[in-house]
Amino acid sequence: MIDYISGKLATLTPTMAVIDNQGIGYGVEISLQTFESLRGKDSATVYIQRQVNPRDGAEVDYGFATQDERELFRLITSVSGMGAASARMVLSSLTADELRNAILGEDVHRLKSVKGIGLKTAQRMVLELKDKIVKGEGASSEMLFQNDSSAVVEEATTALQMLGFAKPNINKAIQAILKENPSASVEAIIKAALQRL
Repeated sequence: MIDYISGKLATLTPTMAVIDNQGIGYGVEISLQTFESLRGKDSATVYIQRQVNPRDGAEVDYGFATQDERELFRLITSVSGMGAASARMVLSSLTADELRNAILGEDVHRLKSVKGIGLKTAQRMVLELKDKIVKGEGASSEMLFQNDSSAVVEEATTALQMLGFAKPNINKAIQAILKENPSASVEAIIKAALQRL
């Protein structure tokens, strides 16, 4: 499984990026959000999500400028009837914050403004994603904890996930721990989280 690719930005269009890593060009489908983030750069890191087309079995790699956008892509494709192309269209039309706010605010009209998203699909997105977003899914750990401790939080989150805990539960526990002790170390966070999870 490829998590991310770093290298020279060989080609960039509004829908595709080619990253040259040691002479190998990796082509990834991208959203307009990622295009805007990468434009003007010589080198880049893109976070990868591989999707298999259910119709023909073709594998397509989608690339994202941030882990946060990738988490949202995964969340959108978890909605019944929403494929990778629809998820990319949503992320090309709305920023991560606009999307979260539309879902949390049950703004069906905002979601419907995205090409290819009808009323029923917009309602399904709100219904299936609202609770997940409230629980902290669809956001990478560093987005939830934007401060100096983001590297510490990321390390603790990864360790707890490897121990088999679910990300929403981990995020909730870490938020509570950091409220009590904002400068907690990785070890302190993990120990405290193990008592809460």
